[in-house]
Amino acid sequence: MSVILICAVALAASCLTFFSGFGLGTILMPVFAIFFPLEIAIALTAVVHFLNNIFKFVLLWKEADWRVIGKFGFPAFIFAWGGAKGLFLLEKMPPLFTYSFLGKEMIVAPVKLMVGFLILVFLLLESLPFLGKVSVPQRYLPLGGMISGFLGGLSGHQGALRSVFLIKCGLSKETYIATGVIIACLVDFSRISVYSQNLIASGIQEYWPVVLPAVLSAFTGVYLGRRFMKKVTMKFVQVIVSGMLLAIAVLLGMGMI
Repeated sequence: MSVILICAVALAASCLTFFSGFGLGTILMPVFAIFFPLEIAIALTAVVHFLNNIFKFVLLWKEADWRVIGKFGFPAFIFAWGGAKGLFLLEKMPPLFTYSFLGKEMIVAPVKLMVGFLILVFLLLESLPFLGKVSVPQRYLPLGGMISGFLGGLSGHQGALRSVFLIKCGLSKETYIATGVIIACLVDFSRISVYSQNLIASGIQEYWPVVLPAVLSAFTGVYLGRRFMKKVTMKFVQVIVSGMLLAIAVLLGMGMI
């Protein structure tokens, strides 16, 4: 049942990334977190996200703006490594407090509280209409890459903040998507280099039966999404996903996941 749910979410989320405000990692990571420890969930999401973006790269690379990638993507690549290191430093910190709920002990850990908070922040960025119009001048692209890359390494959430900086670059919709895909690949490659140490130590072979079907499902979503890339944003879907992410963020923060 866990594999079926993860694959269904991977397919739907990958398809929706072409024409909704949410990214694959934003939607998929909380679902992984239901079934796996948080640091493992973030790492597994990064693997699916990276392979999915490689597939997108093959389809879209000709449309990318490499000048923007150089200014934004390279700093993001460097700082994603630091963010990923920060994730495992948080994971090693002792619990903040514990409490009982329905006869079960709930543990509120710093890493879960931080990731839950970041989900709420990026949910706000991706959901409020007026925030979608906020943009930052191009001269701040390197700074944006640093911040976006660090947060991408820490929790996997980078798309909304990246949009705030790239939206001012005068890119066509196709170029905007392709450029974002390549920057995301750089961030994923950087953070996976850190996550892989933890996955190997945890026995990554145990997770391939989940990761491989999720990757194939995400590929299918890319194919379907590309076919419908010209369509408008689906507001109803955004509302449903927002509600799901809000619930996951609260449950993480309360130590229930």
